[in-house]
Amino acid sequence: MEVRSCRGCGKLYNYLGPSTPACPACMAAMEEKFQVCKEYIRDNPGANIQKVADETDTSVKMIKQWVREERLTFAEGSVVGIECESCGASILTGRYCPACKFKMQQSFANASRRPSDPQKTQTKNDRDNKMRFLDR
Repeated sequence: MEVRSCRGCGKLYNYLGPSTPACPACMAAMEEKFQVCKEYIRDNPGANIQKVADETDTSVKMIKQWVREERLTFAEGSVVGIECESCGASILTGRYCPACKFKMQQSFANASRRPSDPQKTQTKNDRDNKMRFLDR
């Protein structure tokens, strides 16, 4: 177990991995702020990140993190200010736009496919690399 200093309050706490970036008290406070932001977005569907941050007293950085984690989603037509990490298109939640997600999904599917006939993929060098004996 690793002991770390909390970035929020400075207290020491047991770090258990990426799921515990702060001490339990600060984590509870962040979760409360998340719930407040979520309710505000639900009640004001056209709000952008800056307005949500101002009205809920939450940092824009924290709201963007929740959007990237897909914990928060903004309504269609909102100016969120989050770009796809691959192509730079404006997105409402997550890290990638739907087009880039589809491309990655296809790429992973093609990479995991096995060749249909292993005999066809055998090269000439593979056939020639057999053990041979010489007669004396």
